[in-house]
Amino acid sequence: MDNPINVVQPSLPPFEEYVDEIRQIWDSVCLTNNGPIHHELEIRLKDFLQVENLELFVNGHLALEIVISLMNLSGEVITTPFTFSSTTHAIVRNRLTPVFCDISPNDLNIDADKIEELITEKTSAIVPVHIFGNPCDVEKIDKIARKHNLKVIYDAAQAFGVTIEGKGIGTFGDASMISMHATKSFHTIEGGVVTFRDNDMKEKLARLRNFGYVQNNGADIIGLNAKMNEFQAAMGICNLRHYNKEIAKRKLVYERYKDNLRGAKGIQILPEKENITNNYTYFPVIIKPEDCGKNRDEICELLNSCQVYPRKYFAPLIVDYDCYRHKYGDSEIPVARYIADSTLALPMYANLTFDNIDRICTSIRSI
Repeated sequence: MDNPINVVQPSLPPFEEYVDEIRQIWDSVCLTNNGPIHHELEIRLKDFLQVENLELFVNGHLALEIVISLMNLSGEVITTPFTFSSTTHAIVRNRLTPVFCDISPNDLNIDADKIEELITEKTSAIVPVHIFGNPCDVEKIDKIARKHNLKVIYDAAQAFGVTIEGKGIGTFGDASMISMHATKSFHTIEGGVVTFRDNDMKEKLARLRNFGYVQNNGADIIGLNAKMNEFQAAMGICNLRHYNKEIAKRKLVYERYKDNLRGAKGIQILPEKENITNNYTYFPVIIKPEDCGKNRDEICELLNSCQVYPRKYFAPLIVDYDCYRHKYGDSEIPVARYIADSTLALPMYANLTFDNIDRICTSIRSI
């Protein structure tokens, strides 16, 4: 191939549109601290995500870390090992102990049927992840949480715009964090949003992202600097205008992959769930070496030699990181280990051409 094909490519609005949007910053001379563009984006996202309560943050990780800190948790938190490091880091940095539940081979999310057996007197919450934007079994998780009086905080980093039977992904659980990083289907360059059920959380979240300050009275809680600035918010305003077109283009890419790889030996495509609105942010496949004669790493290397750069999401598993291996490396999570060794996220973005998709799939088939 003449040009490398990376796993993601951020979408950008027309340059002139963004310039027009940020022009008002020079008029207001307001760069951050809940400026007018920040306020406008907040209102628009509430409507788009179908949520009543929402707060914006400079990035998704700090958003997750802060919302967990507000839940008055202690002891153990049940979560998934098959996720990006941010999920576990946010738990541990809140001085909580992650308990890793195995995942379902059907959707790669936390296996809701295995959660209850991990609950002890020390358990205070469940932090599931909507992996690849594919929703967890929210109904079953909610029943377990209510039965055992546990909080549920969803890491919905990859699930912007996803709905379940018409309901926005941010309406489930006690709170959800949605990432708006440049690699996602919708972005504010960097950015994160917390949606939440309890109205009283709004003021606390707003203060915690601003050092814990109470106006003119210093700080009465220990906060962080996690404010979204006006340039980020302006990018979000622009990208939201183009979001539906973005998703339509991503869907065409997704369908082209499915058409190309249908029937390919050793390549398993995750099934789409019914009554779900997909955001087509990722196209993961599970490589079955017993059927195709090559393992995931071998296929990845061969694609790299063709200047195609997929990503081994999520390998290594969190429990195998150097910072966690000594404590969690012996976790009983056989499905997660198999999936971590077998999953490959193929290049996926709105402007990926059919020609390049065909080249990628032809390379995979030839391998």
